[in-house]
Amino acid sequence: MLKRALSVSCLILLGVAPASAQIITIRTVPISQAHQFQIFPSQMVPMGDISIAVADTLHDPFSNPATGSRLGTARFFGSPAVYSVSEGAGGGRTLPIGALMKTGPWYGGLAVALQEVDLSRAVEFAPVPFLCPSCPQGGIDFGPPERSHGNTYAFAMLGRDLPGTGISIGGSVLYAGLHAVDGVDLLYPGNARLKQYGHAIDLRLGLLKEWTGDRTLEAVLVHNQYSMTHDVFYLDLFWDPGAQQTTQRPRMERNLDRTRIWGLHLEYERPLPAPGWQIGFVGTANRMSHPKIPNYEIMNIPRDPGNSSAFNVGVGVSRQYRLSTFGVDVIYEPIWSHTWADSDIPVETNAGDIIPPGGMTIENHFRFSNAVFRMGVGQDVKLGDDGTVAGLQFGLSLRSIHYWLDQRDHVQLSSRDLEESWVEWTPTWGAALRFPELEFRYQGRVTNGTGRPGVGNGGPFAIPEAADLGSTILVAPSGPLTLDEVRVVTHQFSISLPLR
Repeated sequence: MLKRALSVSCLILLGVAPASAQIITIRTVPISQAHQFQIFPSQMVPMGDISIAVADTLHDPFSNPATGSRLGTARFFGSPAVYSVSEGAGGGRTLPIGALMKTGPWYGGLAVALQEVDLSRAVEFAPVPFLCPSCPQGGIDFGPPERSHGNTYAFAMLGRDLPGTGISIGGSVLYAGLHAVDGVDLLYPGNARLKQYGHAIDLRLGLLKEWTGDRTLEAVLVHNQYSMTHDVFYLDLFWDPGAQQTTQRPRMERNLDRTRIWGLHLEYERPLPAPGWQIGFVGTANRMSHPKIPNYEIMNIPRDPGNSSAFNVGVGVSRQYRLSTFGVDVIYEPIWSHTWADSDIPVETNAGDIIPPGGMTIENHFRFSNAVFRMGVGQDVKLGDDGTVAGLQFGLSLRSIHYWLDQRDHVQLSSRDLEESWVEWTPTWGAALRFPELEFRYQGRVTNGTGRPGVGNGGPFAIPEAADLGSTILVAPSGPLTLDEVRVVTHQFSISLPLR
């Protein structure tokens, strides 16, 4: 098979948000990126990341700042994590540290994280000498390739209980300064150098209402902004008539990636009549605008703004019996997206009509029918009378993605339809050792079913993608998808101890 890298991009860096439950991912190619941004500690990730009918006291404040009211004593935490992508497609390391605290009715938290992302070993610029061995380099020297780049994160939360009401309110902000997004180095095949820079901001306002009988209602209002710039450098071949030979010259393309999201998330939990059983319901609505989507080869249109409406509804059940925990989540996600290419100048159609400047030349209508299934089990064992407990956790997460594309070309007066689907599955596991005033945790996971997607060209050749990006990707593939699967392995350790 003829193999060359195509390009796919992330519209919304949803993984940058503290949790993905309030922001719904949209992807038209099977790429995963969440591993880069799952940086905060969690009790439930080793149990398949179940979240609807169980409380995750370690992670919930980063998802809904109002749940910080459940904090006990002030605690310091650190949760270093490492991940690697098979087939030499990259990796990274993250070191988050922070503190959560509560004083009277007030509570808050601060956290920072440093991250290093490794580029894929597959990115080696050597295509020009291969295509033209006699071409002189012309003195062009980009220097040695940079193998890793750093990102920084800062998180702050503040909230307050309203005494006598059972209501807590809180707000949080997460800022990410980004110079390396996993897989983007492979999105521009044949480039000589790539420079990434930008940021993401996630703002949340949360509410928690608790009634007697362990009934709770959570609401989260989210605003997320993602803004990245990709400066891509190429070396183009051209004929120099003065020297009477083929030579090279540098060229730089600037691609912008912009997205804005408003979201509302609701969650209700209550106990069931059977002892130890809990049930929960969730509903989420996102409205997304995409002012600029970068230009990539897998798209068959040049400029591509758009907007999306995404929803989910789900139910979860859990049971706690003595030192055992079990939980299951089921979620359905219907999504509609509309993207288009607009013209800078008047364009004549095949029928002789004129599309004015700013008019749509191509339209893409996407319709998604996605589903998520998560389950997990955990077992604790007491090791002594002083409260020391050891625990093991196992889980499985499945995500089914199925979408239909209806594309209309207003210049050629043609249309085409495309249907794609795939299933991603992630086994998870973890262990914990809890002392009265100190807690150690380890969690691991392997994401399968994602990889290096590309499009078939209608002939005997398949064109695979060489990236692992994920989260939200909304491009119109120019043909049926192919896939060279990769695995993403993540290990994370966390320690938590009281500050006083």
